[in-house]
Amino acid sequence: MAGKILLPAICLVLAYGFWVSPDFKAISAGVAIFLFGMLSLEEGFRAFTGGALEKTLRRTTDTLWKSLSFGVVTTTIMQSSSLVSVITISFLSAGLIGLTEGLGIIFGANLGTTTGAWLVAGFGLKVNIAAYAMPMLVFGIILIFQSSKKLKGFGYILAGLGFLFLGIHYMKEGFEAFRETIRLSDYAVAGYPGLFLFALIGVAATVIMQSSHATLVIIITALAAQQITYENALALAIGANVGTTITAILGSLSSNEKGRQLAGGHLIFNMVTGVVAIALIHQFISSVDYISAAIGIAEDDYTLKLAVFHTLFNLTGIVLMVPLIGYMVQWLERLIPAPVSRFAVPQYLNAAALEFYDTSIEALRNETLRVYDNAHEIVASGLSLGREEMFSDLPIDDVIRRYSEPVEYDIDAAYERDIKSLYGAIITFCGKVPVESQSAQEFSRIRNANQNIIMVLKGIKHLQKNMNEYISADNAYIRDEYNRIRSRIIRVMRRLEKIRTGNDPAVTVLSLDALKLTLEENAAILNERIERLIRAHHITADMGISLINDSTYSYDIIRNLIAISSNLFHAGATSETEAEHLIALEDEEISSLLDGGSK
Repeated sequence: MAGKILLPAICLVLAYGFWVSPDFKAISAGVAIFLFGMLSLEEGFRAFTGGALEKTLRRTTDTLWKSLSFGVVTTTIMQSSSLVSVITISFLSAGLIGLTEGLGIIFGANLGTTTGAWLVAGFGLKVNIAAYAMPMLVFGIILIFQSSKKLKGFGYILAGLGFLFLGIHYMKEGFEAFRETIRLSDYAVAGYPGLFLFALIGVAATVIMQSSHATLVIIITALAAQQITYENALALAIGANVGTTITAILGSLSSNEKGRQLAGGHLIFNMVTGVVAIALIHQFISSVDYISAAIGIAEDDYTLKLAVFHTLFNLTGIVLMVPLIGYMVQWLERLIPAPVSRFAVPQYLNAAALEFYDTSIEALRNETLRVYDNAHEIVASGLSLGREEMFSDLPIDDVIRRYSEPVEYDIDAAYERDIKSLYGAIITFCGKVPVESQSAQEFSRIRNANQNIIMVLKGIKHLQKNMNEYISADNAYIRDEYNRIRSRIIRVMRRLEKIRTGNDPAVTVLSLDALKLTLEENAAILNERIERLIRAHHITADMGISLINDSTYSYDIIRNLIAISSNLFHAGATSETEAEHLIALEDEEISSLLDGGSK
């Protein structure tokens, strides 16, 4: 409703301004061109987020100080705290980084965005940047029409920079011409009332344009044209800093609770920084004067002094908030908890994770791991075992003896509660991933792993009836055979869990082949043993038929467990692991090897 009212109101105000003053048209056009340049710049950098940026983020955010540095550097390079916020929310939603690291990136991005003020104040207003804009636009548009994704990316970056320069030029010219008609500085408000009023104006302008960079450029060009006072410009800059949180807040609406926690932390940081800056404004002004004199900035160069102030109060915010980040994380997690539901709810699958290929893959992988972990409980209970003991270091025979009696367990109810909703969400999410990404090997393996998990659970359900009947039977032979089935599955699951939690998972793909070979050899031995038991009348023919069928189910379960390990635990495979996947033995090849060995 607010959007339906706000948009017509803005259009009416702009139309009135165009009618009253042609100079206002130049300023407005400059803002529009600048914003379009920001969009083009973001589009250009998105072309390079298909691997390099994600890998850099993973390597450089494992500590808080690395996260801060990443935020500063990436925002300085991309000149877009909005894009950095979107990337951070996507990675946080997909589980690639934690909330502490995400907040570190956002804090760093606040400091990195101050470089824009330095560039505009130190370069944009002192050089005829329109002369640089034209060649950038020409070469940028030529590159945009190329088929190569990277060339298109460079083209958007060049065109974006060209539009940014052109926008700054028009804003500068418009404010200087506007001075002939009206002096906005006549409406300046002194003291704290002025600080709060212009801070609110800065917030509103940034919320409307969704770009603190654009607001800062307007402030700097207006200050250079003496249309606003220095003190009011400082208040506007503070407001712009608070208003920029709208990007993170809007981005978090399509995210999970982690994204909303990040947006909350961003708002807290900028609000606290803004309040401190207003409360200590005179101390900040004195500090800016001292620093400016020390680095050679002229006393009346208020645009560069504004850049000094913008950097100083953001740096102060980092110094104040970084020691409190642990408490902030705890408070945000309590304030915005994960949703509670009777059925399992996806943690990682959301629109924010779809922003980039790497985050969509990682979100699918992490959600599939949740399905796999939930399936552990169903597998253990379906075999009348305890989950903890199944994965413990206890000897398998001791585990079997401890659980010698059948356990009544409703597999269908557990599937409905813990698996079905997650599996459905994964299928839905897969359909939203761009078509070109769906052919990627990582995507296919994760999708196959989900199918393998469902096949494991179906096999456990088939096993459960006879398993519960025979593990406590009076006939020791049939009891031992069904305990062997349980023992076999426990042994495989323990081994796969060690592979999953190993320090070097890239070397485990080929080791699964040995497990496959052992599986096929055991299947052949089992069939011979069943025949001997029936001939010796140790078990009845009906028992033998049940045992043959259930043994087949058990081997299918194990095959699917191995496939889960191969597909899921190596979804983010290195190039070496990719090679191992290519030479890993398929089931048909293993069968032919065994057939050849038996001749």
